[in-house]
Amino acid sequence: MNKTFNIQNLIRENVKGLSPYSSARDEYVSDGSEMVFLDANENPFENGVNRYPDPQQRGLKSVLAEQKGIVAENILLGNGSDEVLDLLFRTFCEPKIDNIISLPPTYGMYKVLSGINTVENREVLLTDDFQPDVEAIFNTVDEHSKLLFLCSPNNPTGNVFSEEIMVDLLSKFNGLVVVDEAYIDFADSESWVSRLSEFPNLVITQTLSKAYGMAGIRLGICIASKEIIAAINKIKPPYNVNELTQQKALKRVLDLDSVKSEISNILNERERLLKVLREVLFVEKIYASDANFVLAKVDDANKRYNQLLVEGVVVRNRTTQPLCENTLRFTVGTPSENKKLIEVLNKLT
Repeated sequence: MNKTFNIQNLIRENVKGLSPYSSARDEYVSDGSEMVFLDANENPFENGVNRYPDPQQRGLKSVLAEQKGIVAENILLGNGSDEVLDLLFRTFCEPKIDNIISLPPTYGMYKVLSGINTVENREVLLTDDFQPDVEAIFNTVDEHSKLLFLCSPNNPTGNVFSEEIMVDLLSKFNGLVVVDEAYIDFADSESWVSRLSEFPNLVITQTLSKAYGMAGIRLGICIASKEIIAAINKIKPPYNVNELTQQKALKRVLDLDSVKSEISNILNERERLLKVLREVLFVEKIYASDANFVLAKVDDANKRYNQLLVEGVVVRNRTTQPLCENTLRFTVGTPSENKKLIEVLNKLT
């Protein structure tokens, strides 16, 4: 527990005084009764999307909250995790004054969003075994450090961060600790959602883009205390999650058996890919993965990337990232896609 944490010390002053926009769909929430809706200046002719969507996504949040063992007030939904992350910047970080801490190599949008929002990004490299460097982090933090981003499982390295290290950071950092769990469904470790009540400064972001196979609908999830979610809701666009996204997302999260089956398939294919990579002559090191991808160090990443392209296989060249020289990131595909990759890897010289 972080006993010195106070959310009111983090919220931007202009946000504290804001009243969120109240839309027609906020002022009257349907209870399912047959009503004539003449309040929102909509086209009245029914086509499935002529009405504004629920601005609070109540049906979807209700299901997610039940599945995750929290309440709907702990959840904010966004147009992909990128919008969720941007809302965190705009709620808590004063441009040209505050700073954030990110831990390269990591997800690149933290740095991009810091630039967009004119917030300094203080980078602290991970250790050689891809864990947060606690001492270096606290040597970098000051009174204007508002957000600390922990991507776990990390992208592009694939590993889960040490629980002991994360507890240490959550207990001592006086800003928000944002745990990006985009890949948590592929890991053996439990989501930090289960420990939300222990840490008032804990914010978890998740997505339907990876394990749920819905990257195309753009649905990101923010999970935090009611106070943090209420603050973000002040600046959230009223209709940021459209009706079609809400419908598709609800159908998918209600079909957990299919999701779990696909996760199992991906994990099996990951093991298959790992076995092959261990035998490829130009692969020098394979990093342990808790995600749906594998990072491997090769003899010449640029050469091997281009060879794979010629053979019709697109992977990610991560050689420009800190601590990732000559690495390629292989996403785990379908069995047939992985068969193609394996065939190509085995014939490259």
